[in-house]
Amino acid sequence: MEFISYLVNGLGLGSVYAIIALGYTMVYGIAKMLNFAHGDVIMVGAYISFFALMNFGLPIIPATLVAIVCCTLLGVTIEKLAYKPLRQASSLAVLITAIGVSYFLQNGAQLLWSSATKVYPSAMPAGSLRIGEFSISWLTLITIAVCLLIMAALTTFINKTKTGRAMRACSEDKGAAILMGINVNFIISVTFAIGSGLAAIASVLLCSTYPSVFPTLGAMPGIKAFTAAVFGGIGSIPGAFLGGLLLGIIEILAKAYISTQLSDAIVFAVLIVVLLIKPTGLLGKKLSVKV
Repeated sequence: MEFISYLVNGLGLGSVYAIIALGYTMVYGIAKMLNFAHGDVIMVGAYISFFALMNFGLPIIPATLVAIVCCTLLGVTIEKLAYKPLRQASSLAVLITAIGVSYFLQNGAQLLWSSATKVYPSAMPAGSLRIGEFSISWLTLITIAVCLLIMAALTTFINKTKTGRAMRACSEDKGAAILMGINVNFIISVTFAIGSGLAAIASVLLCSTYPSVFPTLGAMPGIKAFTAAVFGGIGSIPGAFLGGLLLGIIEILAKAYISTQLSDAIVFAVLIVVLLIKPTGLLGKKLSVKV
């Protein structure tokens, strides 16, 4: 029974990682770039929802919607100002720019809101659902349900809508997509908007679980979500989902049965082993490049 409890808690934490990883993998799949500022968008979303809850007294759902709107606008602005001018630049230039944007957001947060840690208010339903001797918190259930709902909605959007099909076309071949009349710049902006909106949702779920807000809040969750995306197969939406869930389970089980201090090291060690066996990740596809 204790193992099942750890497993469910791992699914809850993994659901947060999966939501963040979806933003990473979508941007990489379409724009072929790693947006390392994604974790700091989570931090901005956390601050915005915090002030919406504390200063304006909004309930959790409207506060989350405010965070989604602000993070979506932030993501599109970052893409337009920092990444769009580097469309034809080298991967190294884009990577350095992403790191620069990350530091800019972190230091901007310190200037605006100070570096002191703020306690995130408890706005989610308290208590737990009991089934015999087994109990699961409502927060964990909500987190898992939100992740499944996002995954289903995103899959439907990608497969059934015109914009979603255009995103898949850009992912396969940008040059061919342009020749077919697809506005690649618009599609990349939509991708950043969706990823940043998902980051805002993840920030509320993350801060509800670990109730503290500070300028470097998104650093470690961002790295772990990127690890989850690589674990599942970078560029694959089902891979990001699976990688996030597995990463959360591994982390919780490592904390419970091995060591709390070594749990992060164990997570990254598992990633290394998986990539040694399957370099493309669990659901990643091997690409053949013509030279």
